[in-house]
Amino acid sequence: MQGITATGPYAQGGDQETAAAADDGTLIKETNQQDFQRDVLEASMQKPVIVDFWAPWCGPCKQLMPALEAAVEKAGGAVRMVKVNIDENQMLAGQLRIQSVPTVYAFFQGRPVDGFAGAQPPSEVEAFVTRLIETTGAASDDPLAQAVEQAKQAFEDGQFEAALSIYGQIYQHDPSNIAAVQGILNCQLELGFEAEAGEFLEELPEEQKKAPELAAIVTRLELSRERKDSSEVLALRQAVEADADNHQARFDLAVALQAEGHREEAAELLLEIFRKDRDWNEQASRRKLLEFFEAWGFTDPLTIKMRSRLSSLLFS
Repeated sequence: MQGITATGPYAQGGDQETAAAADDGTLIKETNQQDFQRDVLEASMQKPVIVDFWAPWCGPCKQLMPALEAAVEKAGGAVRMVKVNIDENQMLAGQLRIQSVPTVYAFFQGRPVDGFAGAQPPSEVEAFVTRLIETTGAASDDPLAQAVEQAKQAFEDGQFEAALSIYGQIYQHDPSNIAAVQGILNCQLELGFEAEAGEFLEELPEEQKKAPELAAIVTRLELSRERKDSSEVLALRQAVEADADNHQARFDLAVALQAEGHREEAAELLLEIFRKDRDWNEQASRRKLLEFFEAWGFTDPLTIKMRSRLSSLLFS
């Protein structure tokens, strides 16, 4: 498997003071707009945090919450739960695009890793928590789980080669570890190894390819394949400048710029197409924007910004 080398354990110190401030030992708690950063994003650097978005008037919420609490308690401290009343935290709910309640997101290492909407039977809730523990390596007595956490911290610190090495060792020991598969692909993409990532993805069993944890990576990999050489990009820019209504050239330029990492400019181009002609090519600009959002992650600041812009155009 190209792009993966075994170089031994990676020692990571990290910001212990920040982690300690976020870790108050509470298994289940309520939070708000002001404390969300501390109670969820920072706390999830240590253990997965399940966030239950609910409302007092929501009947299904009252059915789901006890099942979530029971599953979290049964996990014995491997995960935590935070409850957010959307009526009291409307701005936060809007930023995270909560469209209905109950909605549940699971965060780990400061990022969303899983979630669902609507009430679920207790068995499904328990399976959700179990899957979260397995995919994030939250069981602290498991050496592989500890290695996964170490690799994730290295990735967060921008040490992509070190993270790739650790993930590669985990994968060699346990090819079914979806967290390792996800980590390898993320590292390969960050390092510019798109071809290697594509080959690795193709070699995976069909069941792993369809794992929800890999959906955003697959989209990101597909978008990265749209890269064009500088002369093609220049030609597209000139075509757009020559004809402001050349939606196809603007669309192709947006896709090419996204592949090069110029995310905001790419999104602006697609928004401009949607503003001028939202139905062009069966709303191709909107559909492509949604692909961008999936690849970037729905809590990415740029995703939130551009989703808001798109919503404004939709309802204007």
